[in-house]
Amino acid sequence: MKERIYLDYAATTPVDPRVVERMLPFFTGTFGNPSSVHWFGQQAEAALESARETVASALGAQADEIVFTSCGTESDNLAIRGMAFTQRERTGAQRIITTPVEHHAVLHTVEQLAELNGFKMDLLPVDQYGMVDPEDLRHALRDDVALVSIMYANNEIGTINPIAEIGKLCLQRGVPLHSDAVQAAAHLPMNVVRDQIDLLAIGAHKFYGPKGVGALAVRKNVGLHPSQTGGGQENGRRAGTQNIPYIVGLAEALKLTVDDLEARRQRYTARRDRLIAGVLGNVSGSRLTGHPTERLPNHASFAFERLDGNHLLMLLDAAGFACSSGSACKVGDPKPSSVLNAIGLSQAWTLGSLRVTLGESTTLDQIESFIEVLPSLVTKVRGAA
Repeated sequence: MKERIYLDYAATTPVDPRVVERMLPFFTGTFGNPSSVHWFGQQAEAALESARETVASALGAQADEIVFTSCGTESDNLAIRGMAFTQRERTGAQRIITTPVEHHAVLHTVEQLAELNGFKMDLLPVDQYGMVDPEDLRHALRDDVALVSIMYANNEIGTINPIAEIGKLCLQRGVPLHSDAVQAAAHLPMNVVRDQIDLLAIGAHKFYGPKGVGALAVRKNVGLHPSQTGGGQENGRRAGTQNIPYIVGLAEALKLTVDDLEARRQRYTARRDRLIAGVLGNVSGSRLTGHPTERLPNHASFAFERLDGNHLLMLLDAAGFACSSGSACKVGDPKPSSVLNAIGLSQAWTLGSLRVTLGESTTLDQIESFIEVLPSLVTKVRGAA
């Protein structure tokens, strides 16, 4: 059986063995409910609060600003819904500014708020790389804006936004800023104070932690309606008994990520650049999508002219390579990429997207194998059209 090569680390990552080891005691020995007053509950609560401090330190926040959730999507939902209703109650503002290249966890949430709850959705344009121009935001900020939601780095094309400039503009106008950092936290130094971010969302499985757990940093000056009510856990912002093993795993994974951030960046960037050069140099009718330099260090994304991207994914999988057409949530979707539409690509290109993302197990030999195999598969797909 041929070697299986995983090149879809933006979709998910394997759990680091050190994270698994850290989690294991909390499934059996230290199993108490952190809301219980007895010894077992106190042990669980101590683990919970230690994890909260670890995550806060990694994000430049304070411990009581961290809310644990079930995933990055829930973190985005809690931030957007909670902040939208709070701001409308406080000021009457009901415009939500976002971009057309956000993850569906953001776009679909804002769309639903507009359809069902009377909010207004305002989409900022992005440039050919999928990047927001802060000047466009400056002109869009008015007194009726309840919230700005702009992703830190794009999941489909890897572009990193100028979040610090965006945060400064929002601070000047007194408008809260939410940023989906689900992709960025695995590769970039996070600091909510430095970047003036009021609500920052992350998910553990993007940085070698378990699936099913996330976090939301909520700055102290921010009021937030809970989207899930009940026993009042997480300072009343997210009710429900906390998943202690997974929260401990998220904290450990994030700590390991932060400790190795610069070394990983250097490793990934060199291999990513070799991959990009190899694809563009060997496949006709190909182009890089996303910013050429201001992009995630492990992220390579392409568009191929006159190509069925899903057909290419199937052939790559048969050849032993696991890749994606963009967001993992979109695999199998025959519609043109909305992100590629937003950056101005014509219909001849928007169906032919490919995302190749690298991880800790990715070797240069694997990249060379991919570069060798890809051209013939592209030719085969085009010949079948």
